[in-house]
Amino acid sequence: MNITIENLTKHFGDKTALNIDRYDIHSGDIIGLLGNNGAGKTTLFRIILDLLHADSGTCTIHGQKADGTYVSFNTAESEDWKHLTGAFVDTGFLIEYLTPEEYFSFLAKVNGILPSELNTRLKPFESFMNGEILGRNILIRNLSMGNQQKVGIIGAMLGNPRLLILDEPFNFLDPSSQLAMKYLLESYNKDTGATIIVSSHNLAHTFDICTRATLLEHGRILMDYDKDYAQLTSDIEKYFRGNAF
Repeated sequence: MNITIENLTKHFGDKTALNIDRYDIHSGDIIGLLGNNGAGKTTLFRIILDLLHADSGTCTIHGQKADGTYVSFNTAESEDWKHLTGAFVDTGFLIEYLTPEEYFSFLAKVNGILPSELNTRLKPFESFMNGEILGRNILIRNLSMGNQQKVGIIGAMLGNPRLLILDEPFNFLDPSSQLAMKYLLESYNKDTGATIIVSSHNLAHTFDICTRATLLEHGRILMDYDKDYAQLTSDIEKYFRGNAF
């Protein structure tokens, strides 16, 4: 799935949250979206997902119909792209008074997944769940933050989306789960060709999985690299080091 962003702006009072002239995300990219707090990462996600209206500009998602023809969806004007998209931005995406089983069953119904198929869809996540999610009869709100994070990520991937958006997916995860998370994303991208956009403060994990990295500062794109570790890590580490001292 390609995404084209043009002349996109968003302001909160006197603060400019986003000001992007042009940003093209290519089908099959794994984008690492980087930046300090307040850089505009979550705001950009919310605009792409039509959870927040931009002050100006457009975000267009290019999808493929079942007959093989390609169509473009302006995310503010069309609902069709939503069937091709999975996302987890924060715990507000969860239905916290359900158990994980009930939540996954609800998402399966929304995505047209038969009950008999649900277990097959969940099987690739068994290692990631580590026996801590299913079969415990615990409401989502009573799970640890790490396990709530896992439920949200699995829910976002359950419908086999062609566009996957995850905001800080490594947050709250223990080291083993972080490694499992990297494997899941790399394998999913390889197997499906899906476009994946991940924001993270964890530079090491992001560099490990991304095929492209974009650095935001005060809502503007400061750097945008295809995967070139030498240049990428050098420039971005210099940027963050310069902001630290």
